[in-house]
Amino acid sequence: MGKVVGIDLGTTNSVVAVMEGGKPVVIANAEGMRTTPSVVAFSKEGEKLIGQMARRQSVLNPQNTFYAVKRFVGRKYDELSSESKRVPYTVRRDESGNVKVKCPRLDKDFAPEEISAMILRKLVEEASQYLGQPVTGAVITVPAYFNDAQRQATRDAGRIAGLEVKRIINEPTAASLAYGLDQQYNQTILVFDLGGGTFDVSVLDVGDGVFEVRSTSGDTQLGGLNFDQKIVDWLAEEFLEKEGVDLRRDRQSLQRLNEAAEKAKIELSGVPVTPINLPFITATADGPKHIETKLERSHFENLCGDLLSQIRGPLKQALDDANVTPSQIDEVVLVGGSSRMPMVEDLVRSVMNREPNRNVNPDEVVAVGAAIQAGILTQEVKDILLLDVTPLSLGLETVGGVMKKLIPRNTTIPVRRSDTFSTSENNQTVVEVHILQGEREMVGDNKSLGRFKLMGVPPAPRGIPQVQVSFDIDANGILQVSALDKTTGRQQSITVQEASNLSESEIQDMVRAAEENAATDRMIRERIEKRNRAGALAFRAERLLREVAIDFGMQFARERRRRIEDLVQTLRVAVEQSDERGIDIAQSDLQNEVYEMNREAYLYDLDDAGDGSILGQIGDTLKKAFSGDDDDYYRTGGDYGYGPNAGYDGGGGYPSGNGYSNSWERQAQWDAPDWNQQRSSGSQNKSWDDWDDDWDQPAQPPRPAPSYDQLPERGGYNPSTPAEYDQNRYPQDAYSQDRYPQENTGRSGYSDDYGSRDYGSGGSNYDSSNYGRNEIGQGRYDQGSKDQGAYDQGYGQDSYGQDRYGQNDYRQSGYDSDDGASDRYQQRDYQRSDGSLGDGRSQPNANNPSYPADSPPDRNPDSRGEYDRQDYGRQDYDRSDSDRPDSERSVYDRQDNSRPGNNRPDSSRPDYDRTQDAPPRNSQRSSQDNWDDDAWF
Repeated sequence: MGKVVGIDLGTTNSVVAVMEGGKPVVIANAEGMRTTPSVVAFSKEGEKLIGQMARRQSVLNPQNTFYAVKRFVGRKYDELSSESKRVPYTVRRDESGNVKVKCPRLDKDFAPEEISAMILRKLVEEASQYLGQPVTGAVITVPAYFNDAQRQATRDAGRIAGLEVKRIINEPTAASLAYGLDQQYNQTILVFDLGGGTFDVSVLDVGDGVFEVRSTSGDTQLGGLNFDQKIVDWLAEEFLEKEGVDLRRDRQSLQRLNEAAEKAKIELSGVPVTPINLPFITATADGPKHIETKLERSHFENLCGDLLSQIRGPLKQALDDANVTPSQIDEVVLVGGSSRMPMVEDLVRSVMNREPNRNVNPDEVVAVGAAIQAGILTQEVKDILLLDVTPLSLGLETVGGVMKKLIPRNTTIPVRRSDTFSTSENNQTVVEVHILQGEREMVGDNKSLGRFKLMGVPPAPRGIPQVQVSFDIDANGILQVSALDKTTGRQQSITVQEASNLSESEIQDMVRAAEENAATDRMIRERIEKRNRAGALAFRAERLLREVAIDFGMQFARERRRRIEDLVQTLRVAVEQSDERGIDIAQSDLQNEVYEMNREAYLYDLDDAGDGSILGQIGDTLKKAFSGDDDDYYRTGGDYGYGPNAGYDGGGGYPSGNGYSNSWERQAQWDAPDWNQQRSSGSQNKSWDDWDDDWDQPAQPPRPAPSYDQLPERGGYNPSTPAEYDQNRYPQDAYSQDRYPQENTGRSGYSDDYGSRDYGSGGSNYDSSNYGRNEIGQGRYDQGSKDQGAYDQGYGQDSYGQDRYGQNDYRQSGYDSDDGASDRYQQRDYQRSDGSLGDGRSQPNANNPSYPADSPPDRNPDSRGEYDRQDYGRQDYDRSDSDRPDSERSVYDRQDNSRPGNNRPDSSRPDYDRTQDAPPRNSQRSSQDNWDDDAWF
């Protein structure tokens, strides 16, 4: 058994809803919108477009785009007002006087019921996709003031769409169901429904599961379109007076005016004034013409004064028919998009003397009520009784052209009423029954629903035969009439068919055509959806390329980027050429490439310990700020300079053999000390780290500048000595000298190959004219791309900070570019072979496991330290030997706490003990270029 849904078939928008788990749910369409424009169009290729797609192309295709056909449903051409015919497409009359809309693209005329059936079919197909099962039945809403002909025409539209119409329900009644479903107490409510094309007012008693309609009134030709038309006329009249051109005579200009008017009406519900700009609205001999003006809300309300008067009439009539006063109404429920206009709210407020209730969505509440009614019919919703009424009186014609009313308006349905009539002439054998609907006394002023004849009446004088005529209205508001000859018992009955503009054979032909074309329509729809998916995929691919370029640079996955760009172009060409197979192939290949690109970016993010987003960068910064200065887990290695392995940096404290693996997956080359270390820089107070530093140490006096003879250009180095950082060759500070392991060129420290590894220049790049360096950082750390690094030209190249290489990507708390110098002089990256940590402190190791952690280590002559003097053409002095005379020591003992650094001779190299405090700021500079006052030596 198929599912039954509720459908609000509106003039401008339609909505479908369904009961799920005892609750009504509105179903979104393929575009993700909960409302679907009631628009049908046929493109230049003959494709049928429904909903938003049809609406978007209406300006360029006005003659083949049909909207607001609900105003034509169930009506004769002569019944149409002049305003309802003012649409960009052609409305004409057929041979039977019915309304037809002409489609030049297909050279075919459509009945309004056919257009409505196309909209219903789209809604049902999308509901079927959402539910995962076919939808076979529906409850369809109609304006309360629809007559029997319009109700029957709506039912026909459902049949053409392949639906079993379970019930036709009035829109205000449906809204009351949605409002009162959870109400626990009795209320008298007034439902004010001002939609796009119709207006209804109903008064209901709601409570204890019973919904009883007491009265209803309205106008089927009054709605939001009338308010739009006021703006259209105002714009057209202004333009006619100024330019002498009536824009309403041009279809495209009229369509543009309609869209601009609707937009302005909606905007004026929230702002006091709105601009209206329509460039190139038309052209004259003087050139193109434009509309550029503003519409104020007060002026708009003045334009619509007569429409407000039309609304006021049915509102008061509904109150009078229900025999209630405004004070007796408990709630006023506003329904329909046009009820959002401030002038309408003010009108309701002034008439009812109360604030209207806005707890329901005016766009969806009718469909929700229809879904509840569907649930009642399928037993999903119980203990609810709905008592609706007929909106107009029903009767028949009697002698003299007078209407005899059998069922007055606002009679609760279903209902059956009958009356007895006789012949008006002698020997009359045929009695004709003319069925009417309306409130006027004379036949000509009411709506004719149909005629039928009762044959075989026995000849008799006038007034003698007795004919009983019965009117039966079912729950759908559909009328059935029967006539019984009491003398012979002959009976004739009819379900009023003339109420519909379509005969049964026409309806069957349309149903058959819809079934035959269902496969074709489905193929066309699938083709359109495939094109839409292809376009969306191409857009996502281009966006991915932009994001990857921003996050990782233009060189990231360069070959895959080219393939994606080529596939995007191929896919778009296939879409333009309607190459279905080409679309499938290109779409499949592009999806695979996009997946691979996303995978590579994800893996790169993991490897780089960041997600490339701003939040990820902030998170990384916070992690590093609160981790120890030595805990460089977040930096990966990278190649700098020239050659296959030139200047390769394996990442924080790890050898190059670990490659690009995450730092927490590598084997550490050192052990973290477990006590606070000597602070080396007094200027690092703002970067203080309690894990590494100690506030209580006094500052050390400034160091003397290097002598003139020590400069490289004065011969202060031994060219035959290949030392990586020879104290005689480069007059630098010994604090940084023990940070450059000679045997491990893959470390982040200085390599023993200055030119080809770290500095990428093919040779020693220490310019003697620049105090022994050529701005360290111009080679290995490229300032053009890695401007966040420790080596930044703006920081004076402080050698104190050179023990933290790898700062090019991520600033650590221990080395911050704001200071230009690092407080990280623990040498924890490179553990010496003699067990010391490079800072004078020692710890047990394999060579001497017995000595205590706080005592000097015993020198092992077979093991050389990180900075072995015999490797570099000089004496190898034991670091723990503090008895050697000062004059014989070229490198002072790091653990020598007895000799203050300020007692050294000026001619000696400034080499301070690690256990002593760092010199104060603004001491000896090592480079005269790019000096930063925050950096010091």
